[in-house]
Amino acid sequence: MQQAEIYERLNDLFREIFSDDGIVLTPQTTANDIDGWDSFNHLSIIVAVETRFGVKMKTAELEKLANVGALVSAIESKLPA
Repeated sequence: MQQAEIYERLNDLFREIFSDDGIVLTPQTTANDIDGWDSFNHLSIIVAVETRFGVKMKTAELEKLANVGALVSAIESKLPA
């Protein structure tokens, strides 16, 4: 799966979670950039990512996710080649 497809799927996921069709994610997007992205919604995002992409994130990995670009890289590293 290419990064562009991961971003497309993540955009859909974020738009659903935050009920905002205007969200457009970039590698630099952080929780500060999206209204309502709090710790509860962060957990919802991670659970949805694990479910939709068929990956499992470790706690240590989650702590290193500084922005959406880091999340995309983590997803990409877990997908089969």
